[in-house]
Amino acid sequence: MRLEIGDSSTGELYQIADELRGIASLGLNFATDRYEVENYRRVLALSARLIAALEQRSPAEIVRQFQDNLQHVSPLAGVEAAVVQEGRLLLIRRQDDGLWALPGGLVEVGETLAEAAQRELQEEAGLCGRVNQLLGIFDSRLWHTRTKSQLYTAMFLVEANDGVPAPGPEALEAAFFSECELPELSPGHHLRVPFVFRLLRGEVSAPYFDPVSEE
Repeated sequence: MRLEIGDSSTGELYQIADELRGIASLGLNFATDRYEVENYRRVLALSARLIAALEQRSPAEIVRQFQDNLQHVSPLAGVEAAVVQEGRLLLIRRQDDGLWALPGGLVEVGETLAEAAQRELQEEAGLCGRVNQLLGIFDSRLWHTRTKSQLYTAMFLVEANDGVPAPGPEALEAAFFSECELPELSPGHHLRVPFVFRLLRGEVSAPYFDPVSEE
C-alpha cells in the first residue's frame, strides 16, 4: 500500500496540512477546556480546507475522515526490503509512476516491521525471504518521498530464497541491478537506493538514522 503525491510544492502543502492535522488530533485527544477543544477543531478544519483545495473535494468530507481517525497523532510506518544477489540489488518497477523502487509499503496492523518487510517482498517481487538486519530508518521529509503524511520507513536487509523475482499486482517488473546500471528511480528511492550500496560497503554505519535537526 502506498501514499504517493505529485510534485514537490504539492508535497510541501500536504506536509503542512499533515502537521496541522497532527496538532489538532493530539489536542482533541487530551484537551479538556472547551475553548481549547474549539481551537483544535478550528485547526483540524484548516487542515481539511487545505487538503480539500489540493484535491478539489469538500472540506466537510475531509473533516469526517479526520474525525474517524483522531488516534493518528504520529507519523505512519513503512518498510522496504533490500535483497542483494551477487552485488546487485533487487528493484521493482512500480505501476503508479513507471519508475523503479525497493520493494516496500505501509505496515499493516498486527505486523512487526520485519513481518511487513517479508510480506511486501513476496507481494511485490514474488520472493520469500528472511530478515537479517535493520539497515536504517528514514524520514520521508528528509529523503524526498512524496507522501501525503509523514512516513518513517524501516529498511531491512533480507535474504531471499532461491527463485526468480516476479512482479506482483503493484509492480510491472522485478529485476536485480548493479550500482553502475541503476534504472530511473522513483522519488525518494533515487536517494535511498544509492545509499543502500554505501551501507553495504560499510561507508555508513548500520543501522542508519536521520540526525537531529540543528534548526
